[in-house]
Amino acid sequence: MRLLSPKSLRALGILGMNERNIGVIGKYNERRNYRLVDDKLQTKQAAQRNNMPVPELYAVLRRQRDATRIVESVAAHRSFVIKPSQGSGGKGILVIADRDGEQYVKSSGARIDGRELRRHTANILAGLYSLGGRNDVAMVEAMIEFDQRLARYSHEGVPDIRVIVFHGVPVMAMMRCATHASDGKANLHQGAVGVGLDLASGRAVQAVQHGHLVECHPDTGACFGELAIPAWQEVLSLAADCADMTGLGYLGADIVLDRSQGPMLLELNARPGLAIQVANQAGLRHRLATARDIAAQAQSAQEKIALAKHHFGLA
Repeated sequence: MRLLSPKSLRALGILGMNERNIGVIGKYNERRNYRLVDDKLQTKQAAQRNNMPVPELYAVLRRQRDATRIVESVAAHRSFVIKPSQGSGGKGILVIADRDGEQYVKSSGARIDGRELRRHTANILAGLYSLGGRNDVAMVEAMIEFDQRLARYSHEGVPDIRVIVFHGVPVMAMMRCATHASDGKANLHQGAVGVGLDLASGRAVQAVQHGHLVECHPDTGACFGELAIPAWQEVLSLAADCADMTGLGYLGADIVLDRSQGPMLLELNARPGLAIQVANQAGLRHRLATARDIAAQAQSAQEKIALAKHHFGLA
């Protein structure tokens, strides 16, 4: 299976980097609203105030001396995630899936000890993974127990769903599936698989890894053509609600499906990447124009979603 040619992609209305930055982000995202989404701790706190489901927060470490007590902070938990509050692109996220005596087992199966846990936390606080290299805050969160109906589509990590929202209208979505190559992280540039999703049904459209279309997961062998996202309407509703919470006209909402709690907001992005177009084999430009019309005529959030499913769905 081959990717479409550049000429075909242009005909599909593929949104380029410059157009995204100037014509969309620069025009519809006010700078004063960036900090809420660039800071994951602020995102979580805002979501909680708006009664949105988010992973439980175990601890917040703010100073270098706090790194020395990270072992004590996670003593009551067998699994957890340590992440920089101002990180991007999955950098600095450490996923601990289990404990083995004094050692911590990563989602890949690799083992680290308390010294490495403290070192990683200290690096986060020093700003090694943060935007601009500024001193950061380390967050310790509950590890998502993801819905088992999605288990075979991800390896050594939690799959998440990225939904692009414009003026409160969902316009495009994909599921990002962790692989061994991506070290259990759902980031496409690290080797995760991006699966385009039909906005009407939540069913898979296409899947891409390293810029090439794939039909099966490279580690589990699961066929992406059989993928359908559970609780799809709830996923879209949660993503759309983030527009009002942030005041951003254009954003990417990253959502995970927890086994017991259903869709949960993981984080937000004011500058979502463009690879979602490749995964869907469709362009954003035409959809954004339609979404403006939908936002102007719709009387409620649910009407926006219904119209988006009608205009952007494949069925």
